[in-house]
Amino acid sequence: MTPEAASEISLDGFLGGRLRLAQPRRGYRAGTDPVLLAASVPARAGESCLDLGCGVGTAALCLSARTGAVCDGVELQPDYAALARQNAEANALPLTVWEADLMALPDALRQRSFDHVMLNPPYFAQGAGTAARDPGRDRALRDRGDLRDWLGVAVRRTKPKGSVTVIARTDRLPELLAAVPPHLGSLRLQPLVARTGRPAKRFVLQGFKDGRAPFVLCAPLVLHEGETHLRDGDDASNTAQDILRNGAKLRFLDADR
Repeated sequence: MTPEAASEISLDGFLGGRLRLAQPRRGYRAGTDPVLLAASVPARAGESCLDLGCGVGTAALCLSARTGAVCDGVELQPDYAALARQNAEANALPLTVWEADLMALPDALRQRSFDHVMLNPPYFAQGAGTAARDPGRDRALRDRGDLRDWLGVAVRRTKPKGSVTVIARTDRLPELLAAVPPHLGSLRLQPLVARTGRPAKRFVLQGFKDGRAPFVLCAPLVLHEGETHLRDGDDASNTAQDILRNGAKLRFLDADR
């Protein structure tokens, strides 16, 4: 990497510094969403997980660090895929990155199935919202298909009784629920709220292939204490701190399937 290219990359800590991940200073940058997504997957050591749209590998590497799961990731953008491989090597964690379009997966990947599949699909449907200035960021934030396509790929790559976990913006919840195939059951929905009393702007939805348990609407996970943001100091709730810093699992993982 040239000095000029290196200057465009930042090295950021996740899970209380357990992971150090390189990502672009400009463009799409991982925040709390991939960490919360990884905290939601009910993986065990040695199980397999596929991350659809893995970016620089944040969710996959957080999951591997927490559980010992072995992850694969699919990423469309070459620069992000290269950083994901670099991050896996730098953190000594297993991650195989497939540089591919979600809608045209390589034959070798389409012949495999996984214990768990997770996805953090783009925030916006194709044509919605204002385009980001950075092309890489805009591509990461905007669907090339729709959520039905994402879920269809996810379920096809999931083993029987395996889990599919999605984190997304609340305004896309109706679209996502309408796209759930009949054989993805035991659904549970975890709203994510910034502060007590505020509407949820994000959620985690999880289902199990061939699951038969009733739908569960979980109590909201509150991410921050108090009514307003503190300019100085950390106001993350105890539960959020445990997930974001210590790599704890999301509590709904203890619910019945």
